[in-house]
This record gives sequence, structure tokens and C-alpha cells, in this order.
Amino acid sequence: MREVVTVQVGGFANFVGSHFWNFQDELLGLADDPGADPVFRTAALDMDVLYRAGETHQGVATYCPRLVSVGSRGSLGSLSSSGTLGSRNVAAVDQPNIFTWQVMSGNVTRSVEKPHERNLFLQSLSEEEQNPSSSSHQNNAKKSAEDKDLVESLENGVKFWTDYSKVQYHPQSLYELHGSWTDFDKFNNYGTAREVVSEWSQMEEMNERLRFFIEECDHIQGIQFILDDSGGFSSVAAQYLESIADDYSNTPVLLYCVRDPVSHGSSRNQHETIIRSLHDAVSFSKLSSFCNLMVPIGPPSLSYLSPLLSIKDEKHFHSSAICAAAIHSLSVPFRLQHVGPSSDSVHSSGNLDIGELVHILSDQGRQNMVTALDVAMPAPSLTDRKDLRNIQRSLRSLTPEISDEDEDPYAVESLVFHGALDSGGQRASILQVKDTVCSALEGRARKPKFSHLSVSPCPLPIPLPFPSIFSSSIGQHGEILSTDHPEGTQPKGSLDVVSVPMAARLRSSNAIVPFIERRSASLQKLGMARGALGSQVLRDWGFGKEEVEDMGEHLAKMLRPFYPEMDLSSDSD
Repeated sequence: MREVVTVQVGGFANFVGSHFWNFQDELLGLADDPGADPVFRTAALDMDVLYRAGETHQGVATYCPRLVSVGSRGSLGSLSSSGTLGSRNVAAVDQPNIFTWQVMSGNVTRSVEKPHERNLFLQSLSEEEQNPSSSSHQNNAKKSAEDKDLVESLENGVKFWTDYSKVQYHPQSLYELHGSWTDFDKFNNYGTAREVVSEWSQMEEMNERLRFFIEECDHIQGIQFILDDSGGFSSVAAQYLESIADDYSNTPVLLYCVRDPVSHGSSRNQHETIIRSLHDAVSFSKLSSFCNLMVPIGPPSLSYLSPLLSIKDEKHFHSSAICAAAIHSLSVPFRLQHVGPSSDSVHSSGNLDIGELVHILSDQGRQNMVTALDVAMPAPSLTDRKDLRNIQRSLRSLTPEISDEDEDPYAVESLVFHGALDSGGQRASILQVKDTVCSALEGRARKPKFSHLSVSPCPLPIPLPFPSIFSSSIGQHGEILSTDHPEGTQPKGSLDVVSVPMAARLRSSNAIVPFIERRSASLQKLGMARGALGSQVLRDWGFGKEEVEDMGEHLAKMLRPFYPEMDLSSDSD
């Protein structure tokens, strides 16, 4: 077995992770449901790659994500940091060591915040656990009405990522970082986390939790690390990744840097603009130093992704669902057991572990380890080859600040297509998908240097907590009913759509150059040039001149594969 350990760090990353694990939980439930689509029972997805089996002290069998989640103090809502094994009732909140001023005289008053109450969705989960037989025999009309109430409460009332999580968490999984805040404005740049990450005991605790999951693996294939890199958690993650690189040097790390589209509005003044630009540059330089493959995720707006999505209010609950769906799609090959045929133009197989993905994208091309993520949600049906570029056109980028350049002879890509439908709305075979993708590739004016295809018949399941973001043009199984839909139509969610076909692609190409160049230029102009306006900011963040120069050289080195002349000029100098 080739296990994957997942790490989630930061607020938005945990929102993404909550949806991701809901997909996995839904897959597990559908595989055991005799009334569900048979594709979920025959999809050959090895869930043990992501999950661990165990038992409680009482001998109750458990099946939990192999996960370490790091968040702000108070970010778990009604969930206890000890996890959910055995009960969803709120346990006593773990208290950190609290040091106060010495009181010479008088009484001390201690103020304790009232625990958050569970919402309707979490209450319904608790009731199902306590009375599993009653829920299965419930009147259909009554159940439907209750589900509508649950969906509505989630659409309007999600405050924490735990509000819609239906997964059982291990006691080692959830860690609240002391010294961080749930108020984003107070923890919004790389420098604000200096004191937090300097506390050795906290980083050691995080390392111990990761070690717990890694050391029980037989043959770990890698770590998928999801990070909210928009604020101080970048600094926390950089130190965490550095420890991972030291302790597990042979374990590849796939880093998803996720960012909410509306996490930062426009800067109000020049100082804020400088801080934001330097944060992006420093964060990118540090994080890219300690991972094997980096995938920036955070489009300017999710509404542009497809006319088939209806996203009017880009809350964390909504935008994180799209990011999670894409990450789920990319993780499908990590647990596939099928191995298919290959061709000259496309290497096609089902299974692909994290190390192989890193090799394909960072070693086959320009030695570039920053990739762009494109997604089609839902993916289009396979046509009768009348429009071979249909799949290509449906893919939209989730990576910000990239170019539209798609004619790169050195490009390398990995495409995952799962749950595809044919033109009649039936499940397409793996061979059909392969032939269509190969034909589409042949029709491109300039082909990538190397392309890998992974195919699975298993679509993306839509669990009840999934937000209502699909337009009226989407059918029950993600089929596209029409390309036109009237404005103002009520969006569809999990009560109307049970699954959707998905396509996700990672690209290592010159499209990523603007993303790297912007960060390199910001550091050069604002932090390194004579009289730079941001030099004091970097000093306040604890960076000396030599460390800033090292970061600048690292970013310049990342651009060299795209500009060979940079190496020539360096050699001549």
C-alpha cells in the first residue's frame, strides 16, 4: 500500500479540507449503499491510501483521515480539538498554559467564552448516529423537507469549517495554534507569525502529530499539504515544511497554496500595498524552497469558471468547495488500482503516485516545480468527435496571475478525467475517454512535450453539505442539459445534483512565468533596491540583508529555466 498523509494549515485551507473529506466520506457511504450507482462500488479506489483503520480504547472500530489540521485558536466552532471519535458532543475545551500577572491582593475573575452551539446539520448527524435505524425508515416527504432545511441553514449560516464537516477525526488530527487569531486582519502577513513559530513547543507538537501518522505507514508515497498562504500561516507552514524536509527528506511534498478570491480587497494605502507585495514574494520564496511541487490556487473570481456554475456570493463555504473538488480530482490517481494502455502522444494509466507526478511535471520539462491548475466542473460529455477541442475549451484556470499562452513546446501536463459521460448521458468507458483526449491533443496546433492521462469511471459525489452552486443547466448526474439558463434561476445543490464528471489538469509551462516574475520583481524593487520602501518591513519581519538576497536569488533561479539567457549572462559575469 502507498499511503498519503494530508496536512491542512490555515483558515481557508481547512474550509477546503472540510469539503475534501466530505467527498471521501460520501464515496465510502455510496460504496456500501446497495441502492447507489454501481460505479461507486466498482471504481477501484483504494480509500486506505487516505484513511487509517484503528479502534478506540473501548474497542470500537474507527476509520479516520490520515490528517493533521492546524488552525487558529477558536476556529473549530462546536468541535473539540480532541476530535470526534465516539461522540459529536462538545468536549471540554483544551486549555493552553496561561501566564498572568502576579496578583498582590484582591480576587481574580476568569472569563470563559460560551461554547458554540451545533447547527442544524451537525445536530442531524448526531441524531443519525444515536438512532441509525429510525433515519433509514423515515418518511420520504418528511426527510426531504428536513434536508431542505439543512441545506438552507448551511447556505446562510456557515461560520466555521466544522459547521459542515461530517467526518470522524482522530484525536491527533486537530491542532489549534496558540498565539494566532481568528480575526484575519491581525494575522494577515508573513511577519505577524514570528512569535508564534518561534515557540519551540508548538512546532514540536505539530511535528509529533505528523510523525504519528507517518510512522504507522507501510510505504508512504507522499504528503499533500494544503495551505492558506494569504497571511501569517505562510510563516507557520514554511517552518513546518522545513522540519518535514529535514525529517523526511525522501518523502515528496505536494503543496497546494489556496487563497480565497475575496480574502483581500484592494489595499487602502501605499504601505498596505507594499506589505501585501512583500508577503507574496517572501511567502512564495520560502514555501517553494521546502516542497517538491507547488500548485497556487486562488482565481480572482470563481464566477468566470463556467456559465454552468451559479456563484453569486463568494463565501468561504462556496469558493472552498470548488478548490476541494479540484484537489479531489488530482488525488484520484493516487489511489487508483487500474493500469491502462499508453500511446506515443499520451502516457495513459490509472494509478500515479505523488512521486511520479512530481517527476512528470518538474523533471520532464524545464525543471520547473510551480504548476498551473485548470479544472472543468462539470466536465463536458464526450461528443462524436465533432468538436475535439470541447474538453480543452472547458478547462479554466484556478491559478492566478498566469498568462493565456498555450503554445509552449516544452510544456508538460497531467490530466485527470473521472466520471465522464458520453453524448447520450451514459457513463463513458475508459477507452472512450482515452481516445477522445488523444484526438483532442492531436488537434492542438502545438502539442505539449509530454502529457499524462489518468481516467476513472467514478464521478465526483455531491454530499448534502455541498453548497448550491450549479446552474439550472446541470442535470442530476452532472450532464449539461442546455448551454442557456435564465438569470435569476435558483441554483442547484446536493438535493438536485448527486454527482458530476470532472476534469483537472496540472500544467508546467511558461504560463506560470508572470506569477513568478511578479514576486521576484516585488522583492527586488521593494526589498532589495537601494532605498527600497519595504526594506524596513523586511527587517521588522526578522530578515537580514543576506537572507533577503538569498530569497531574491532563489526567485531568480526559478525563472532561469524559462530564460536560458539568464544563465549565459551569469556565467559571463
